[in-house]
Amino acid sequence: QVQLVESGGGLVQPGGSLRLSCAASGFMFSWYDMRWYRQAPGMERELVAVITMAGGVTNYADAVKGRFTISRDDAKNTVYLQMNSLKPEDTAVYYCNSQVRDKNYWGKGTLVTVSS
Repeated sequence: QVQLVESGGGLVQPGGSLRLSCAASGFMFSWYDMRWYRQAPGMERELVAVITMAGGVTNYADAVKGRFTISRDDAKNTVYLQMNSLKPEDTAVYYCNSQVRDKNYWGKGTLVTVSS
């Protein structure tokens, strides 16, 4: 059925870049908005970025605006998060999310660690 699988996390130095991917399956990917969330240790899960089904509208949390870019490739059923100018405070588990047929789906997350 519906499955979201994140990849691309890892260790990166401050100022570095990373691209996360979320491979989706089990639903008509192009019909749905896709979201990236993140959760830092001891913190609440927060919304990072949203991309609409058309791909023409994106929204970002203030903390990442200008540094992160969300995009999607409907032919590959994949949503991406390009992360530039990374800061230590970006360290978190990043999750892919979408609401499909009235149910909220989550990936298992991929860990991003920004440290010197």
